[in-house]
Amino acid sequence: MSLPLSVTAPIPTQRLNPEAARRSANFRPCFWGDRFLTYTPADPVTHARKVQQIEELKDELRNELKATARKSSQLLNFIDSIQRLGLAYQFEREIKEALEDMYQTYNLDDDDNDDLTNASLRFRLLRQEGYHIPPDVFNKFKDDEGNFKESLTGDLPGLLALYEATHLMVHGEDILEEALAFSTAHLQSMATDSTHPLAAQVTRALKRPIRKCLTRVEARHYISVYQEDGPHNKTLLKLSKLDFNLLQSLHRKELSEVTRWWKGLNFAKKMPFARDRLVEGYFWILGVYFEPQYSLARRILIKVLAMISIIDDIYDAYGTFEELKLFTEAIERWDANSVNQLPDYMKPCYQALLDVYEEMEEEMAKEGNLYRVQYAKAAVCLQ
Repeated sequence: MSLPLSVTAPIPTQRLNPEAARRSANFRPCFWGDRFLTYTPADPVTHARKVQQIEELKDELRNELKATARKSSQLLNFIDSIQRLGLAYQFEREIKEALEDMYQTYNLDDDDNDDLTNASLRFRLLRQEGYHIPPDVFNKFKDDEGNFKESLTGDLPGLLALYEATHLMVHGEDILEEALAFSTAHLQSMATDSTHPLAAQVTRALKRPIRKCLTRVEARHYISVYQEDGPHNKTLLKLSKLDFNLLQSLHRKELSEVTRWWKGLNFAKKMPFARDRLVEGYFWILGVYFEPQYSLARRILIKVLAMISIIDDIYDAYGTFEELKLFTEAIERWDANSVNQLPDYMKPCYQALLDVYEEMEEEMAKEGNLYRVQYAKAAVCLQ
């Protein structure tokens, strides 16, 4: 199946005015240079040894997860640490089973919910996974006048957990709005005490709560926090470091490959009016999916994103109306012969766009999903 192509006579080359007034967005130049161009992989023996270590540590931690009581605070903290260390994708089934069990046995009157930290953490973990847990559990932390109890102000870990939980609120949950205001006010006052062991965590949370963090950025930060925590799980810490370094190596390899592709296009010279934001685009994609099994998706998406960025700047910051009309018609035809009807500065971009989607077709054909490319092409035409 292919995109319907408009059957039209060849468009005569337009006489374009080289002196046409050009707009300029004055984008700042790329400052990364060739920093990510080179990549030196670890030798195969070292890589294989690390992969084997990771599998052994995962097996050990799976057994620990199974042995932990389903409703204990230990399990709550275990799952929270796994997620914040960026390891949730390694234990998807185990975490899903544990949270499903928590949800099925959830009881607002449970004794575990009498502790603010446990109640808040359980609420956040379940809400994060899509379970609609009612916020009524926090009513027990209010006094007879409907205000949050003054005694909670001395429970910094509890306030921090409550604050993080409130960011999972949905519209109309007034009690969580109140909890956010209450916890924020008291955490802000406590953050000024630099001698408190949780001061740095509080300051970071107030600026960037877990809900608003990128998984990889949070993982790198939390590894440093977790290893300073006295009762931390040494096996979990070791796995988090190995996993982070191995994934980082894969990401650097991907970025090196796509940087080489980008440099080969030489758009910085051919189209100096456009943004050069390849690295930033790749970083954004890591926020969507960073896991190793999505390597192909990242490599395809960053090329698509880079091309869309260039095209966006052609339309918004440089091209004339007549040129943009030609470019639009060329994209609608999606035909290599259309490149001859375009202004010279547009030709490299148009050809590169076709090449990216041809590469996508080749990769999808290997997986038996060639039909998906048609939808991707159609999406470009709708931009």
